[in-house]
Amino acid sequence: MDLVDRPRRLRIDGISEMVRETSLSATDLIAPVFVDATIDERVPIESMPGHERLPVDHTVDRVEEILDTGVESILLFGVPAKKDEVGSRADATDGVVQEATRAISSETSATVITDVCLCEYTDHGHCGVLEESAPEQTTLTVQNDPTLDRLADIAVSHAEAGADVVAPSSMTDGMVGAIRAGLDDAGFNDIPILSYAVKYESAFYGPFRDAADGAPAFGDRRHYQMDPGNRREAIREVDQDVEQGADFLIVKPALPYLDIVRDVREHSTLPVIAYNVSGEYAMIQAAAEKGWLDLEAAAMESLLSIERAGADAIVTYFAEQIAERLD
Repeated sequence: MDLVDRPRRLRIDGISEMVRETSLSATDLIAPVFVDATIDERVPIESMPGHERLPVDHTVDRVEEILDTGVESILLFGVPAKKDEVGSRADATDGVVQEATRAISSETSATVITDVCLCEYTDHGHCGVLEESAPEQTTLTVQNDPTLDRLADIAVSHAEAGADVVAPSSMTDGMVGAIRAGLDDAGFNDIPILSYAVKYESAFYGPFRDAADGAPAFGDRRHYQMDPGNRREAIREVDQDVEQGADFLIVKPALPYLDIVRDVREHSTLPVIAYNVSGEYAMIQAAAEKGWLDLEAAAMESLLSIERAGADAIVTYFAEQIAERLD
């Protein structure tokens, strides 16, 4: 029997679609949204073409634009009107994320996921409460336990505003347990936690830090984010978060860490979300602007590779553009 042509017989139009192993749908995609309390009109994000910071009163219109493409979920980030040492605006009742969440939840059908962190709200740009002498130190700068108290308060304030899911991203030890306890004590035991269980200290975050105004004023985050050279550590981080009550798991970034996405998928039965981060988006945009590749084709191939590695859903700045193509 001649088997040489068997693979090609399955690549015929109509048949190839039928036997495709991995496919994307709009509901697999989560769109990040940036809300800024310091502006009164939309402001383009230069390093992330096609994306903007939004004033609170433009947020509902922006989310409706996303929903019109078939994407159903957003991940909400906030830039506060004022920053201080402990990020006091992060859990304020009238905070930027809280106000935006109330509006989106009451006026749209979007699933609202809120970022729970302090880096956008602190004047030092780190993801927690600092030790007093932190700027002069070269070792760990963030106090773990005081940060846990702040994260729990932030998560509860988001739940009170109407968030459907809270997503702690600080990589603070014990953050899932502290947030779960805080939510449960406040009567929000039905709010799931989407934990940034595996978050690497990455060079691919640059455009996001521009978008969210959250770059560290000094030092870096290598003492609380993961070393890019570590693989087995990811499973230890996952196990800790699962034990503490995480409902979903994020791997971030995505493309440079497809092996980690696969490892987490094979290790855990929880849903795995991969974050196709700002630098991954920006480099494809930049190459396309030079005419070196086809933007939509490269974006689609990238997202397919992430889902093929095992992601159940993808946070991506390509969400709307690719969702429209899927339709």
